[in-house]
Amino acid sequence: MLKQSTILHTIEAALQTGADFAELYVEQTKSNRLSMLNGKIDTAATSLDYGAGLRLFFGNRMIYAYTNDTTEQHLIQLARETAATIKGNRLHGMAPLQKAVPQSMHPIYIDPDGMAKKRKAEPLASACAAALAFDSRILQARSGFLDVTKDVLVANSEGIWAEDHRVRSRFTIEAVASSATEKQSSHFGPGGSVGFELFSQIDADAIAKKAARIALTMLDAKPCPAGRMPVVIDNGFGGVIFHEACGHGLEATAVARNASVFSDMLGKQIASPLVTAIDDGTIPNAWGSASFDDEGTPTRRNILIENGILRSYLVDRLNARKMGTDVTGNARRENYRFAPTSRMTNTFLAAGNSTPQSIIADTPYGLYAKQMGGGSVDPATGSFNFAVLEAYLIRNGEICEPLRGATLIGKGHEVLLQIDRVGNNLKRAQGMCGSSSGSIPTDVGQPMIRVQEMTVGGREQRK
Repeated sequence: MLKQSTILHTIEAALQTGADFAELYVEQTKSNRLSMLNGKIDTAATSLDYGAGLRLFFGNRMIYAYTNDTTEQHLIQLARETAATIKGNRLHGMAPLQKAVPQSMHPIYIDPDGMAKKRKAEPLASACAAALAFDSRILQARSGFLDVTKDVLVANSEGIWAEDHRVRSRFTIEAVASSATEKQSSHFGPGGSVGFELFSQIDADAIAKKAARIALTMLDAKPCPAGRMPVVIDNGFGGVIFHEACGHGLEATAVARNASVFSDMLGKQIASPLVTAIDDGTIPNAWGSASFDDEGTPTRRNILIENGILRSYLVDRLNARKMGTDVTGNARRENYRFAPTSRMTNTFLAAGNSTPQSIIADTPYGLYAKQMGGGSVDPATGSFNFAVLEAYLIRNGEICEPLRGATLIGKGHEVLLQIDRVGNNLKRAQGMCGSSSGSIPTDVGQPMIRVQEMTVGGREQRK
C-alpha cells in the first residue's frame, strides 16, 4: 500500500521531538450496499475510503492525527507537525521492521466485490417475496446485502509490520406486520468474514419467513406484565446483554480509568460458577474476526471469566502501558479517522450442560426472552435497559402466550451472579458495536441461560 521507505521516513520524523512510540496505520476500504423494498431495488451504492492515521505515545500520553493524502512529503510533514506538540529530547529510534505473515484463517470463496448487482439482487428479491407471501398482514419487507473489502497496513517504531486483507458480507431482512391499530416488526442480520458464499451457508428465505412470523406473533401479543421474576434468555443475540452490560466493562478503555465495576477484580468471583465468558478474534470466518488487530497484534482467544472468576481484561497498547499489563489483540477502530482502543471481537458465554427443554420445564413462572433487541447501558455502573423483540410467558414449565412491550432492567454484574442455568445450545449472532473508536463488527453469543430473578418492565398488573 505504501513503500517501506515512506513508512520508515514517516515514523523517523514522528520520533524527532521525544515521542517514545510511533505508529502508522494505512487503510483502503471499499463498500458495496444493495437493498430492496418489497422486491424492488431502492438503494445501490458503492463507496471507497482511503487514508492513514499517525499515532504517537509520550509515556501515557497519546496524540493522533489522520489524513487521506499519503504522499511521502505530506506524511512526513504531518509527522513533524504532530511530533512538535511533544516537548522533549529524542531517546528512542526505529527498530528494524519485521513483516508478519497473516494466517489464512478466513478463506473467501466468492469475492463479492465486482459481482453484478443483478446476481446480488436475486436472493434479496426471493427473501422479500418469502416474507410477503407468509401472511397478508405482512405489508413491508426490506432486504439488503452489504460487502466490505478492507486492506490495512500497520507499522510502528517497535518493528511491527502487519498487513491484513479483510472481506465481510452481511444479509439483512426486516418484516413489518400491520393491523388496523398496530404495527410490529422483526429483523435479522446474519453475516461473517465471508464472501457471497454466505448465501450457501444460510437459508435467506427461511430467515425472512422467521422475521415475518415473529412480527405477526407480536402483532397479536398481550402486554407484558411488569415485576421481578425469573427470566430465560435464549441463545444467539441474547448475548447482547453480556456484550453491552458486562463486556464493555472488561475493556481496558474503562478499566484503566477505574470507570468500570470490574476494575481491580482480577482473580475474584464476579459471576455464577456456571459462567465462562470468552472473547475470540481467531474464529474462522466469524463476523468479528481478523488475523491482526488494528495495532498489528495477532488476535487470540481470551478467557475473560472462567467458572465465575475474572481472568482477563481486553487490553490495547496504550492502556497496557497505563495498567502495566500485556496487550490481548483487541485494539480496534472503525477506520483511519479513529485511534484504536480496546474493543470486543467475538464475545460469548460458553455452553453449559442443561438442555433448553429442561431449563423451561424447571421454570414454574417467568419470562422467556426469545429474541433480544437494542437497549442502553451505563458502562461505569453496568446498569442496562433492553427491549425484548419476542417474548412469551412461562407458566408451569411451559411456554405460553406471547407478550409484547417487555424490557429487561438491571445491572450486568448482578445478573452474572444470578445465572443458575446454562444451556448446551451455544449460538452466535452478528451486530455493530459503537464506542470511542467508532462502529465495528462484533459477534455476540450465548447458550440459553436462566437468571433467577430480574426486573421486567411492562404493564403493571392490578391487584
